[in-house]
Amino acid sequence: MSDTDTSTDAQAVHAWWTRLGLPGLLDIHTHFLPPRVMAKVRAQFDAAGPLIGRPWPLHYRDTDEALVATLRDLGVRRFTALAYAHKPDMADWLNEWAADFAARVPEALVCGTFYPEQSAAAYVAKRLDTIDVFKIHVQVGDFSVLDPLLDETWGLVAEAGTPVVLHAGSGPVAATYTGPDPVAALLARHPRLCLVIAHMGAPEYAPFLELAETHHRVHLDTTMAFTDFFSEMGGVFPPGLLPRVRDLGLAGKVLLGSDFPNIPYPYRHQLEALERLDLGDDWLRAVCWSNGERLIA
Repeated sequence: MSDTDTSTDAQAVHAWWTRLGLPGLLDIHTHFLPPRVMAKVRAQFDAAGPLIGRPWPLHYRDTDEALVATLRDLGVRRFTALAYAHKPDMADWLNEWAADFAARVPEALVCGTFYPEQSAAAYVAKRLDTIDVFKIHVQVGDFSVLDPLLDETWGLVAEAGTPVVLHAGSGPVAATYTGPDPVAALLARHPRLCLVIAHMGAPEYAPFLELAETHHRVHLDTTMAFTDFFSEMGGVFPPGLLPRVRDLGLAGKVLLGSDFPNIPYPYRHQLEALERLDLGDDWLRAVCWSNGERLIA
């Protein structure tokens, strides 16, 4: 991406949130990872790997320092470094890295993850007082949220009230444990869990929307939803559900997410996609700032 593209993107995004009278943006779904892990993630996107399912040309590819600078230029005031484990003995190493990242980057929330293993409850308990947001990726991790090895951990996280950004929908590619039914069963066990369903639950939009409507602490994030790229993948959001999305957003339960930097278009396109839903400026203000601010307060 050229300097001109970066400048154009920043100017457009600044103009967008300035028009709404916002102090900037709060993005609950961005990714920063240890260099070796990020290199492997980018290789999956470059190869259109089995969890990707199609060509996915990354629009942003740079060092952490440069990517943080890009978010600052866009006016993203708070953001996450969502890491996720896909094998044992990985999660707490990622947690240590994310804690160090947040210590170096004032705008970054302290993020964490966990994996079904005997040590999960212990390392999560050790960090509960410092972690702002957890991330769980059912598709990549290839595990069930109902795994007995996680039951104590979910209980700890529910009691603490720490939000969990949960990729449990079957997009972009369905996997063994994706879908809304395991999440509904998890909430039956731990009704106080604070979940943020990634990608609006795509493509199982309606059942995840219902979980947000019927569970006080369940939210949705907008990550890639409503964008042209996502729609081309078969993730078209049913127009008939939009009144419910409006109501949930105004009730504090829809949050801006982008998937930066692992997106195949400029950051501004996510915002344009939200605006063309025509759900009103109050909805946009809530989704892009106040709902996230309230959640992480």
